[in-house]
Order: sequence, then structure tokens, then C-alpha cells
Amino acid sequence: MAEAICRQVSKGRFIAYSAGSQPLGFVHPMALEKVASLGMDTTGFRSKNWDEFAGVDAPKLDFVITVCDKAAGEVCPVWPGQPIRAHWGFPDPVAVTDLDLQKRVFNDIFGGLRRRIELMVNLPLETLDRESLQRDVQALHQNAGT
Repeated sequence: MAEAICRQVSKGRFIAYSAGSQPLGFVHPMALEKVASLGMDTTGFRSKNWDEFAGVDAPKLDFVITVCDKAAGEVCPVWPGQPIRAHWGFPDPVAVTDLDLQKRVFNDIFGGLRRRIELMVNLPLETLDRESLQRDVQALHQNAGT
């Protein structure tokens, strides 16, 4: 969902990639449904392991933002180029077994991601030093609410 939101909101300023430490092997249908229902393009979405972005041939990453609550405690790969890192924790919607509740969780996460990404793409990136940028990107989680 973050990949689709970033595509739309940043208008080409950012290129986003979604990946996980333990990908399911498919993009969750509720995530695709939410994105498509808002007219966002889902072309090219696929389940990816984050190791795909840690190698020497990987695209250059300026930011790495983890979003799953359990990812905060995981050991992340060493990212080439030392990107700005932040954690915007959200519950794992796949862990919710009630389908109506799961749909609400996906909707809540989508809204929370959208608020944070909108704030992030509007940061004055050109005028912030690395330390300020690191602080501001991490603070978006607390300042955007859930």
C-alpha cells in the first residue's frame, strides 16, 4: 500500500519499493483491493524479500521505513549507502482472522500510511541536514497519529 501511495502522492519525486523479511509470496488481496478502489495503479506489484534491496546491484535507497510492528525487533540487512531509517509501526493485518476486522485494519493502515507519506514528501529535503532529516522522518510516526 505504501508503494502505491508514494507513487501517487509524490508525483515522481520518490520511487518506493515494498518488501518484507518474510514475504507471503503474493500481495494480499485486501491491500490490492484497497489500492485499486481508490484508482491507484497496482501494475508490477509483487511480493518481495527485503534482501533484494540489500545487494550491490540493488537500487539506491535514500530511506528505509519499516512498518510492521514485529519488524521493529528484527535484525535488518545492512543497507548500501546508509539510507535514513525510521520505523512507523502498524499492526500486521494478516494476523487478524476476522475478515471484517481485517478489512478495517487494512483501511486504518492505509490512512495512517497516507498521512505519513504526504507529510514526508512535503519535508524540505533540500534544506535539512542528515541528522534533522532522520529525526523528522522518524517523528512523522508520532506526529501523524494512527
